Amino acid sequence: MSFADAPDLVFTADELETLGRTADALSAYLGRAVLAEVVDAQETGFEWAIFAVPLDKDEDESQFTVVQIGGEGARVLGNRGGLEPDDTAVYACRYLWAIQLTDADPVRFIKVDEEGDEVAWTETLEELLPFALKDDAFIPDDDQDDDDQDDDDELPDSRGQILH
Repeated sequence: MSFADAPDLVFTADELETLGRTADALSAYLGRAVLAEVVDAQETGFEWAIFAVPLDKDEDESQFTVVQIGGEGARVLGNRGGLEPDDTAVYACRYLWAIQLTDADPVRFIKVDEEGDEVAWTETLEELLPFALKDDAFIPDDDQDDDDQDDDDELPDSRGQILH
């Protein structure tokens, strides 16, 4: 079966949101823009997302794997790390990693490192990401061992006196 005959492996809306939030979280963590771009499935039969950091003017490009992010029609995810949202801007970037889709059941995602090696594969996107991005990750657990407190614990009142 050729790529033209195979169904396209494309990211879901939730997966795209997660990838964009990952780029935003990495931008905040590193203190510099991290860009994530989705590469279309037309050539390969599967979509993949590439994560990269725009190079500073004084960085030596020979020290890194350099990729181009952006340009006409590019699908850049997230808030672009504070860069201007100019859809036609092209950035020379240091490649960090990519996540590609696959139909190798039960695997859906493959992580590709800066050397181009497949370094991880899994059914769930979150297992490949450096941060836990669930909305409930920062919600305090109100049910934390309430049974461990004795009813006989002595607590001070507003004047500092112990209540019994």
